[in-house]
Amino acid sequence: MITKVYISHCEQDEPLAQELARALWTVELESFSALYRKARILSLSERIRFGIRQSDCIIPIITQEGVISPEVNQEIGLAVGVDQLIIPLVEAGVELPILIRHLPPINFSPEAYEDALGKLIQNMRQLTKLDWLKIKCPYCGEEMTQYISPEEEVERALLAGKHLETICSYCQRTISLDPRTFRPTP
Repeated sequence: MITKVYISHCEQDEPLAQELARALWTVELESFSALYRKARILSLSERIRFGIRQSDCIIPIITQEGVISPEVNQEIGLAVGVDQLIIPLVEAGVELPILIRHLPPINFSPEAYEDALGKLIQNMRQLTKLDWLKIKCPYCGEEMTQYISPEEEVERALLAGKHLETICSYCQRTISLDPRTFRPTP
């Protein structure tokens, strides 16, 4: 079962990593990243090793900058060395690093990154049990937990180009959710 994910990325891709971490948080998956400013008492190498060892899966974000990043390649090497599950997110036109070239990537373009996050969440649902969503109401700001929509309902919403809908358990207002990432939409 996957409950913790390590996000490997270069410094330039921090915004993509933060967006991925928010999407994982929404479906109740914890994420680690060495570049986050947590646990400053530990060295960067200790944060990397701890994060990868404690994770059930590693998601490297491979962009033009990420593919040449020594840190990203070392994190991939460590994950391969400990036989970690790796699901690469790869920018269109970028070739995977040699150690993971055999893996099927989830491709993305910068303007359609949320589509790739939706594919990632869909694939995660095939690998592990995702039951809950964490939603922050855009109206009252309260955070609530709800059951995740069944896959069939998500597929119907995606095919129809519609949003999923839920009701805030605090202010009772209807909230539209992006069916790819389950994030509230304005």
